[in-house]
Order: sequence, then structure tokens, then C-alpha cells
Amino acid sequence: MSPVQTQLPTDTWVTATWEEYLAALDNPAYAKARGYYFNGRMRLEMSPLGNPHSRDHATIIAALYLFAALRNIDLDAHDNCTYRKRGFDDAQPDASFYMGENAEIIPWETTIIDLDQFPAPDLVIEVAYSSLADDQGEKRLLYESLGVKEYWIIDVQAVKIIAFKVENRGSYRIEQSQVLPGLEMGILEEAFRRSRQTNHGKVSAWLLSQFQG
Repeated sequence: MSPVQTQLPTDTWVTATWEEYLAALDNPAYAKARGYYFNGRMRLEMSPLGNPHSRDHATIIAALYLFAALRNIDLDAHDNCTYRKRGFDDAQPDASFYMGENAEIIPWETTIIDLDQFPAPDLVIEVAYSSLADDQGEKRLLYESLGVKEYWIIDVQAVKIIAFKVENRGSYRIEQSQVLPGLEMGILEEAFRRSRQTNHGKVSAWLLSQFQG
């Protein structure tokens, strides 16, 4: 029986055709799910996000806004946006960014970003509270396939950033961003640590002092 005709397991990869994956996304039972498709398998994520995930999600977007503004870097942020290579790959990362010459390449009215028409984002970020193993494994391979330039995983529980530079369909660890020159992962990790004890206003003020120093 097709996986779409039965109740699908969530937060795991399931063998499926592209058509079955699209049907699952259209199923009202999975209206709140985020979808991924890679290498003939799909993943629907419905884990409750909760306060830790949502706060780190907000922190990283705000931090990159501040850094880009202070360094005069053109930047276009996307929150839970869908990127699609029709028939092959699909992803809905927590956050993603186009930078520099690509910062205005996606038209405002675009819903699903067609990667057969547009380039992949320069930076993709997944916020991992309960999905760390998958974010380091299958999703990393997916983003290598899509051709992003950098992939970051925020390990919420360990308060760490696992950052990768992606090239030639492979990736390796970095401690400083290549797409945001001068941005150290250690500064962002300290911001996350501070956010465990105080509010985003104070964390942003601290980040400003670091970025301007």
C-alpha cells in the first residue's frame, strides 16, 4: 500500500515517489508539517518546537541581520521557505539566506523557490533540538546536493554551532563563515549562551558591541 494511503510515520525518512511526497504535503493531516525529499525518500517533521527551538531560531536571524547591516552586506532572509528541484529534491530549512549579488534575486511574489530557475541560498540553517542526528546526516547530504555554500546546524541542547562550507557536493567544518566574512561561530555561540539567562534585547545589545568592536 502506498505510504500516502496509510498514516505516515513522521520525523523519519520514508521511501516514496515524488508524487507520493507531494500528495502527503497536500494531506490536511500534515498541513503543519515541514517536508523534505531526497534520494527517493521523504521526511515529514511535526515535532513540537517549543521555547528553546523558537528562541534560538529568533536569535540567529536577528544576529545575522545585525551583522549584515553593520558590515554593509546585502542579505535576504527566508524563514521556513521551500526550495525545490522538481522530481528530485525538496527542503524547508528553519532559516536560509541569499547574500550579495543574489540578495534581490527572488521575486517578492515567489512561493516555492524553484531551484531549476533560481540559485540555491548561500546559507542554510537548521535548528536542532531533537533532530541533530538527521541534520548532521541526511539533511547535510541534501544541502550538499542542492548546492548551498554554507550549512549551519544549531545544536540547541549543547549550545553549539556545527558549521560546514559546501563545495563540489561535499562539505567540511569551519569556525568562521565564508559567506559572512569575519563572523566567528564562537561569537554566535556566546550569544546563545547569554540568551539562556536574559532577553533578546540584551543579547542584541551585546552582539552589537561585539560586531562593532
